[in-house]
Amino acid sequence: MEEKIIFSHRPVLLEECLQGLAVNPDGIYVDGTAGGAGHSFEIASRLSDHGRLIALDQDETAVKVASERLSVFGARACVVHSNFRELDNVCRMLGVERINGLLLDLGVSSYQLDTAERGFSYQADAPLDMRMDENGPLTARDVVNQYSEERLRNILWQYGEERFAPRIASAIVRARESAPILTTGELVKIIKGAIPVAAREGGHHPAKRSFQAIRIEVNAELDVIEPAIRAAAAKLVPGGRIAIITFHSLEDRIVKQTFANLASGCTCPPGFPVCVCGKKPILKLVNHKPITASPEELEANPRSRSAKLRVAEKIG
Repeated sequence: MEEKIIFSHRPVLLEECLQGLAVNPDGIYVDGTAGGAGHSFEIASRLSDHGRLIALDQDETAVKVASERLSVFGARACVVHSNFRELDNVCRMLGVERINGLLLDLGVSSYQLDTAERGFSYQADAPLDMRMDENGPLTARDVVNQYSEERLRNILWQYGEERFAPRIASAIVRARESAPILTTGELVKIIKGAIPVAAREGGHHPAKRSFQAIRIEVNAELDVIEPAIRAAAAKLVPGGRIAIITFHSLEDRIVKQTFANLASGCTCPPGFPVCVCGKKPILKLVNHKPITASPEELEANPRSRSAKLRVAEKIG
């Protein structure tokens, strides 16, 4: 008998996302990070037979689960195994020229964190992997064992904002000289040993920032955000919206800056008598400050604590 996949997904900021997208029942919507189809299901349930939901995910398990959960909508919803950076190609493949909205729920899913063998969690010992797309060419094992000390240090500092990045990178390089680092447990032990005892007391797990940094590098998570926003903005109908949930400051900064860039008009110096840059705003900000979880959601869903939602609308 086939093992049933448990992919529980409590959608973060669900009502806020639906309000932000302002779902048109006859519109075409893309959920670029389908996961367990929590958001996708609610979007599809608001569509008429003329509407359409396209759900994307690079994780094959998520694709399988989302396909099952969305099957009740028939042709109104389809699931594609793809990264949201391939939005243009997916739309071309499906014959879609314009969309009414895009939703992105960035970061690692609860299922990926809770599945020890995927190697995302510092709480369980497992092979160093961390690939969201299990067919991806780069693994955490590759990063940890093959990157130079300088490159490791830069990744830990830039992507994890880890203040002990130099000490951790040096400890990793020393450890792998004896034998390759193969598991999350081995890596956690090395990280703990590199951080001063006083700094390990209280607060976050000492490996949290380093694991985040390595995961971001393995999946090129930050590299795909701005191109995806620009591609979606070009595909949106006037009045269409982009809603993006982020979970750490690096993601949020990219979303904020890209939205601001696409919402700005002329960039000529103030003294110019006429505009020569020709730049016109493409988006307008729906919310100037990020939307965060309500006290009720925080109590029911701890994952929502660091979530921030930003929404922008295509100018007609």
